[in-house]
Amino acid sequence: MNILHISDLHFGPRHWEGDDQVLLEKINSFDSDIVINTGDSTTDGLEDEYAAAGLFLKEIRCKNVISIIGNHDKRNMRSHELFRKYIYNPEIIYIPEVVKTEKKHLFLNREITKVRDNFTDINFVKPVSVNGKSVLIISIDSNELYNDDGFVAKEVLHAVSEKINQIRYDLPLLLIHHSILGTDECPLRNSARLIDFVQKHKIENIFCGHTHELELMRTTDLYRGYSFTQFMCGTLSSCNHANDDNMFLYYENMGSNDMHLYLVRIFPEKGKVRFKEEMVF
Repeated sequence: MNILHISDLHFGPRHWEGDDQVLLEKINSFDSDIVINTGDSTTDGLEDEYAAAGLFLKEIRCKNVISIIGNHDKRNMRSHELFRKYIYNPEIIYIPEVVKTEKKHLFLNREITKVRDNFTDINFVKPVSVNGKSVLIISIDSNELYNDDGFVAKEVLHAVSEKINQIRYDLPLLLIHHSILGTDECPLRNSARLIDFVQKHKIENIFCGHTHELELMRTTDLYRGYSFTQFMCGTLSSCNHANDDNMFLYYENMGSNDMHLYLVRIFPEKGKVRFKEEMVF
């Protein structure tokens, strides 16, 4: 199974100044069974940004292109609706509106907003069949409306867990925008809750974005004897701060002992684009 990982496209004023078609040609040159996009497809959650990002993603030649929402995507009270209209429309996992939760703006006031769906989180599980193996894509929405920090509600994790327990699968993969292990200026504020979730479901591979920097980390709980790996992808946006890693990742033979990870760096130079590929392991 081959997975291609992109993140932080930032369509809008922070999207890269290169030729999208050149970038698409490079992405489509890889033999991907699944393409994952770990959030921030837009800069300010505006409809024109969502529409542009959606057109880009639709040109990726892969049967399974799966996107999650990011903090920049949630800068608009209609973000969850626009995401499902233009980017990806999964079967959402809901919790009852009467349930109390610590997550802000998880439910919008229908009388004030007049939105179609007042539940702002986009959590889902998606079974994908690849070469006879059932891969379960688990998406946890770590974003709060109007907030760049991450937060997850325990009630949501409980609902997702119940859904997972109803499905038979061979390999679970977790997609989340914020890092579970790393630290940054806008962190996931209650990452310990996610780590418990990861251990509960024996998830060994986590994919995220958010920081615009490459970070590959493996952690081991020496007491419980459990470990998992987090793959943080950089960004496809080149109009940001100097530390950005403009890149994407390609995982060849994911889930096997013969797995290889390739880093593809992107260098816009004088109106052209140069790519540099590196096999990490």
